[in-house]
Amino acid sequence: MPSQNDTKQQQFRETIDRLVEWSKRYAEKVLSLPNDSFEKTVMVALALCFACAVVVSASAVALKPLQVSNKALDMKKNILDVVGLLEEGEDIDEAFKQFETRVVDLETGEYVDTVDAGTYDQRKAAKDSTMSVAIERKQDIAGIKRRENYAKVYLLKEGGQVKAIILPVHGYGLWSTMYGFLALEGDGETVIGINFYDQAETPGLGGEVVNPKWCALWKGKKVFDESGEPRLGLIKGNVDPSRPGAEYQVDGLAGATLTSVGVTNLVRYWMGRQGYALYLEKIRSEKG
Repeated sequence: MPSQNDTKQQQFRETIDRLVEWSKRYAEKVLSLPNDSFEKTVMVALALCFACAVVVSASAVALKPLQVSNKALDMKKNILDVVGLLEEGEDIDEAFKQFETRVVDLETGEYVDTVDAGTYDQRKAAKDSTMSVAIERKQDIAGIKRRENYAKVYLLKEGGQVKAIILPVHGYGLWSTMYGFLALEGDGETVIGINFYDQAETPGLGGEVVNPKWCALWKGKKVFDESGEPRLGLIKGNVDPSRPGAEYQVDGLAGATLTSVGVTNLVRYWMGRQGYALYLEKIRSEKG
């Protein structure tokens, strides 16, 4: 005597067979209709939409690994670029091997080995309430609302000594959250470079944050003042090198006041106590 499970499987197969048979008969009926009939026009359109949806879905699934690979490669390019090591035609993966990737606990400034640096996604973590913390409004000068618990840092070493520290930073400008990297020398306070790989500010105005000429103005600037507080930021107009404090100043973006303020705020936030300040203090203390 067949079991209840066997009976259900048989009923399911019979239902599928009936659906297939009905589909065949209906398809034959539609195909036999005149080409200008409303029913045939609608059904052909629906069939075409379904076929396109299947193709698009299949393509998205098939191309996902390539998209992930290209995203990782682009990130490596930006890291190489921010320290001036990106060369045309070079093997990006090979060049990136000179960097050491570590994960830092932003609460303590210490490295953590319980988080896999290779798979950790800092941007996703910032959106996950279990992997981030809400920022009080008065402290959220960067306009990011939540801050991830852990951050990736990229170290360029030479002779066992840290030559460069690359730090992911982000904050809100006029229209968008700007994501980029700030590279510091091994002293943890002198800027090597800055770049923004993801932003949607106004082209020709705030969008100039990606202009290589403007980014070059950051090189050699100091992040912290004598009290250890982050002071680096943009000013209105051009920096006068002869005036006191010029070492902490970068030319503002012409016609883009709010984007300029956003860049200043995101730099000061991430260089502050809620960002990388504790970590950078440890770097400086280790160098003596």
